[in-house]
Amino acid sequence: MIKLSYLKGTLLINGDYNIPHVVYDERINKYRAEAFYYGDIIRYLKNSDFYHEDNVLNLIPCPNFTAKIRLRKYQKEAFKRWMQTKKGVIVMPTGSGKTIIAMKIIEKLNTSTFIVVPTLDLTYQWKEQLEKEFSMKIGEFSSRQKELLPITVSTYQSAYIHAENLGNKFKLLIFDEVHHLPSESFRHIAEMFASPFRLGLTATYERADGLHGVLPKLVGGKIYEIEPASLAGTFLADYEIKKIMVSFTEQEQQEYKAARGIFTNYLISHHIKMQSPSDFNKLVMRAGRDLEARKALLAKNKADKIAFNSENKLKMLSSLLKKSNKTIIFTRYNSMVYKISRQFFIPCITHETNKEERIKILNKFKEGTYSAIVSSQVLDEGINVPEANIGIIFSGTGSSREYVQRLGRLLRPAEHKKAILYEMITKDSIEIRTSYRRRS
Repeated sequence: MIKLSYLKGTLLINGDYNIPHVVYDERINKYRAEAFYYGDIIRYLKNSDFYHEDNVLNLIPCPNFTAKIRLRKYQKEAFKRWMQTKKGVIVMPTGSGKTIIAMKIIEKLNTSTFIVVPTLDLTYQWKEQLEKEFSMKIGEFSSRQKELLPITVSTYQSAYIHAENLGNKFKLLIFDEVHHLPSESFRHIAEMFASPFRLGLTATYERADGLHGVLPKLVGGKIYEIEPASLAGTFLADYEIKKIMVSFTEQEQQEYKAARGIFTNYLISHHIKMQSPSDFNKLVMRAGRDLEARKALLAKNKADKIAFNSENKLKMLSSLLKKSNKTIIFTRYNSMVYKISRQFFIPCITHETNKEERIKILNKFKEGTYSAIVSSQVLDEGINVPEANIGIIFSGTGSSREYVQRLGRLLRPAEHKKAILYEMITKDSIEIRTSYRRRS
């Protein structure tokens, strides 16, 4: 007879049989497999009529989950597709109700559920929604507290640290903002959990580094995707994206050309091509031992900042603010956040803003006391931002995920609302290519 048990993120298999995903561990004289293969192994044993004793899962007992969740048409389709395999990633825009679908799945499966989120703020937001919907206390496993209940919300960091002790206690595993999961550390959460049912949620599936290729193995493939444009004007606000091209000042043009020249000349003289993020990472590593490479990188950073923070952008921003309301300004650099805040008397939010102050600023923005706020990358993900109808990308990276997240901040529906996302781009600069990359 084959016996299966769980030990610190792995499956132990007693019995000398040819089973998929299993390897022999000479240290303990037993066969072993990574915990996330549990579902595959159990299916194989059942289909092969192997008599086995399954002692892997030690689930937290559950009450009967009851809720009154109603799904929209597109949410029903996503729910239906996931239920067919009980694995996979749902890709939907910010504000379109990914959390609602997850709660419907929890209600339907009625089993112990572990939800992994990127930030403490999202931990609180998930708990608030779940407690409201299911009328029960929700557990939290984070740096703030560690309480395991039938439905428990955790941060990626805490789940990663304690995965080997949590991995057999929950049958349903949900990853919010699942694009974080493929990182070298966080993927161990999925590997050490035996949970056979897995759901990934995100507005942006692809990663610039290509690591999203491991998601089908860890949580299941992309089983449903819908673009913002398909929901605009009905379930999301109608929106428009406008590019605004600005010119360098004469001095900026000279400084940009000189700095960019140092960088490109280094690449040409050393036969280096920048075709992917990994190529740039190699150059960064090279700069640690090559003084000329370091000078080239510093020159590139200088050129980027000149393009991203050009003076004519500030003039254009002044014009936009005069005719806009409920505006969020996004920038790449904190230094520009503070400059815009001082120049236009606009409250700012950065990673240095404490939680109490951030909540106060967002509440006043929601109430209309503040008509605009400015931030770097803090508002891109993980924070509920009050309704806004104008977004201004003063500067940003080439990340499509960042771009979609920023657009999503404007799409919460309201009567007669039309959102506009302005994208400021400096002519004759690397920013044109950056814009193309994020929009593609």
